[in-house]
Amino acid sequence: MNIELYLLLILVAAAALWLVHPRVVGAYVKFRGKRLVICPETKKPVGVDVDAKHAAVTALFGGPDLRLKDCARWPEREDCGQECLLQVRAWPEECLISGMFAKWYEGKYCVFCGKEFLRVYLLDHRPGFLSPEGKLVEWADVPPETLPQVFATHKPVCWDCYVAETFRHRYPELAVERPWKGDAHYGQ
Repeated sequence: MNIELYLLLILVAAAALWLVHPRVVGAYVKFRGKRLVICPETKKPVGVDVDAKHAAVTALFGGPDLRLKDCARWPEREDCGQECLLQVRAWPEECLISGMFAKWYEGKYCVFCGKEFLRVYLLDHRPGFLSPEGKLVEWADVPPETLPQVFATHKPVCWDCYVAETFRHRYPELAVERPWKGDAHYGQ
């Protein structure tokens, strides 16, 4: 084959990709991430993960087809009818766990330093929780099914305080307690 044919094929492929790109990427972005839904069978919160890649590929041929990639009730109930996907389709952003975290922290203040949560970072510098028993809890350690209970009983901890307090508890012999004087000339 000659170079002109290769160029034509590349241009056709690029044009096709340009046309389908927004649908594929949009479906993938919309349906990726852990979610909290109410299980139609148990009527209790359950953490699920939608197969975002499948939704993106099927978006090429019409509307995205949703199916679960993972569920907290699996493998015991892996053969369920996945009726919970109706909630994901109806409220994709509202059942997204990262969005629930961000919304819960919004307008709250760190229990240690008093700093207001203006923006919650989802990829790094994630804030934590302080349990009623006084234990620090990381986002990743909270099972999705327990989110409503955690939101009702735990207090917010900013990332800085979470790191500092975790260090202080793990290595008390290395931590130095210095009372805050609130003075610009402190230490002079």
